[in-house]
Amino acid sequence: MTLKNSPNAVKDPADCADMAEVRAGVDDVDAQIVQLLARRFGYMDAAARIKQDRDTVRDEVRKAQVIANARKAALELRIPQDVVSDMWETLVEGSIAYEFARWDALRG
Repeated sequence: MTLKNSPNAVKDPADCADMAEVRAGVDDVDAQIVQLLARRFGYMDAAARIKQDRDTVRDEVRKAQVIANARKAALELRIPQDVVSDMWETLVEGSIAYEFARWDALRG
């Protein structure tokens, strides 16, 4: 993750003057997203460890809440809600599949 005050700091989108600066910014954001995803999957590890019943891994009410939260955040940030919703659908389904695998692995 590049820090804004470092010598190799990426520019804010509004300050980019060429595609090299845009690509550097996108690469930096992507690296940060992957780090955040690693943390998110750590919470899936915790959920798999904590949940005693495999049937509780899939929670459609919670899934809807998570996607609604992402849509609300997208609206507030003025980015496409449908795109964010589709991404979160994929993220949540992938997280559920991961949690099932971890739950099964923990309990043999």
